[in-house]
Formats: sequence, structure tokens, C-alpha cells
Amino acid sequence: MHSFQPPTEESLSMPPEHPKTLPKRHTAALLAALLLLPLVLQGFGHHWVRMADTALLYVMLALGLNVVVGYAGLLDLGYVAFYAMGAYLFALLASPHLTEQFGWIAALFPQGLHTPWWLAIPLAAVLAALLGMLLGAPTLRLRGDYLAIVTLGFGEIVRILVINLGHPVNITFGAQGLGLIDPMRIFGVDLGQPLAVAGGWQMAPVTLYYYLFLVLVLLTVAICRRLQDSRIGRAWMAIRDDEMAAKAMGINTRDLKLLAFGVGASFGGVTGVMFAAFQGFISPEAFSLQESVLIVAMVVFGGMGHIPGVVLGAVLLAALPEVLRYVVGPLQAASGGLLDAGVMRPLFIALAMIATMLWRGGGLWPAPQAQRPAG
Repeated sequence: MHSFQPPTEESLSMPPEHPKTLPKRHTAALLAALLLLPLVLQGFGHHWVRMADTALLYVMLALGLNVVVGYAGLLDLGYVAFYAMGAYLFALLASPHLTEQFGWIAALFPQGLHTPWWLAIPLAAVLAALLGMLLGAPTLRLRGDYLAIVTLGFGEIVRILVINLGHPVNITFGAQGLGLIDPMRIFGVDLGQPLAVAGGWQMAPVTLYYYLFLVLVLLTVAICRRLQDSRIGRAWMAIRDDEMAAKAMGINTRDLKLLAFGVGASFGGVTGVMFAAFQGFISPEAFSLQESVLIVAMVVFGGMGHIPGVVLGAVLLAALPEVLRYVVGPLQAASGGLLDAGVMRPLFIALAMIATMLWRGGGLWPAPQAQRPAG
């Protein structure tokens, strides 16, 4: 059996070894398939394109959480709080709610608040990062179950706070949610309206949002890959593998943990902005504990710390509820309504998770080092 070797200065500086990447022709074919996917799905109905849009949003969330869970090894069950913060920030800055509720804001902005995306996105990223570090500061000495409980409580506190901010001063409209949120407008193109192209053919708003989300997913993957290859990423993984050994080698575990919380939270804030613009309406129900658990499940199901595995887990678990619609419906009808869809879908997802953990302990697509046998 090999003993654990603590990280050295040279090992933190050396780039990690990656498995052989896809050939260029395969990468080009995959990219072409992703570009053509919404055009094909649009022929079957906008519902299928919307499902692809939702899957891309979950991919961004899972990649952000993977920085905290997969790289730094910090269990975070309150990640949905940063998602909610980004969504409500854009909803307040790009809807008529604040100008209707507060006269002084209406006097300052007589045309209404219509914050552009290039201002809302960095603002959401910075505020979410600060909120993430605020969460991380009191949890630096916690590990395992205790860290999970604290972060879980943080996520619930944010959701309840959003509900209670509807009274006595109506800031968030409470449980009713906020609507009339401006769609994204990029380079003069309104993503909330169909776009006419050559030959009179139109691209639906859900298709336009798909391409926006796809660009953001590719950018997120590139950033996560750079983080993984960087000195900071190597230090995160050293903390994940053995925090005491990493601290003994001079790694500032405190600051790096806070940085992991902040970086991961920033991805959640940006995704929340995209979600609010895409839906046009948000409510606290979209940011429940179940969402946090689902995002964690995506990371674990695909393979913690492995970007392709996390993407695969997010896509599968985002699409699984829609696929199960065709399974649960007949079962519910055959049982006379005894098997409720609200129970069967989480049950099927839980069974898939259990089966994966039993036969694929590292996830469906684990990191290469996780596949090496111990010995």
C-alpha cells in the first residue's frame, strides 16, 4: 500500500496530467451537434428546447458547485442561495417592481429600471462571491456533516428571508414572486422575441436563449479547466485530499477555502441572472432545499472534480424528470392514482443515485485518478 505523499512546491506548480483529449474532428462534430440540437428539437415543439435550456442552466450550477465540492472538498447544501440571489437581483433591477413600490426610485428613473445584462452579470457575480465568502467564514473549522448542516440552514434562511421581505415593506413580493422581468437584449437582439432569419424562417426565443446558455456553459467549462490546472486548483485538491498535510506544507487553507466558496458562488449568481431573464418570473419555490440537493446530486452522480462527469450528471438528472413523465404516467393510471407522480419521480432519481454509488463509487464518469486502483 502506498503512503500518502503531501503536496510539494514543485507539485503545486506542475500542470496536472490529463487523459488524452478528444481528436479535433470529434470536438468539431460535438460542437456541430450542440449547435444543431435546438433547431432539430424545435421541430418537435418548444417544450423540448426549453428542456435543453434548463439542462444548460443546471450544467452551469453544477460546475460552480463542483469548485466547492469537487475541487476543495467542502460539502455545500446551501448553494441554491447564491442562485436565488442572482435571480432576485436581476428581477429587482430589470422589472417595474421597485419603481411601483418606491416613489423616490421612480423619480430617479422615470423610464423604469431596465438594467442591461453587461452590468447585471458582473454585479451578480461579485455580490454572490461576497455572500459565498460570508458563508464560508464561520464554517472554516467545520467538516463533514456539521458543514452540511450549516450550509443547509444558510440556504433555507435566504429562502425564508425572500418570503418575509414582502411585508411590511414590499421588496420581493414574498411568496407571490416577481414578474414582468426584462428579457436579455444582446447587441440589439431581444431574446424574448422571435428572430426572423433568411427565408422568413424564425428562431423561437427558447432557441435564442439556448445559444446564449451554450456560450456561457463553454465559457464556464474553460474557466473551470483553467482553475483546475492552476496553482490554486492544485492547492484546493491538496486540501480536499488531506487538509492537515496541506497546512503542514504551508498552504493557506483558510484563504483558499474562502476563495473556493466565493468562486463557486459567483457561478451561481450569474446562473440566477440567466434564469430570471429566461423565465420572466421567479418565486421562492424555485429555490427550495430540493434544488440544492439536486445540484449536489448532479455533481456526485457525474463524478466529483471531473468536468465532463459533472456535465454528464447535470444533463442526465435535468432530463430524467421529463423522461420519467412517460413512465410515471402509466404507473399512476394503472394504480388508480395511488402512485403519485410527485413521489415516484424523486424515488426513481434516488434509486438511480443508489445504483450508481453501489457500482460506480466515483460517479458515472469519475476523474482519472479516482479510477486508479488503490494498492
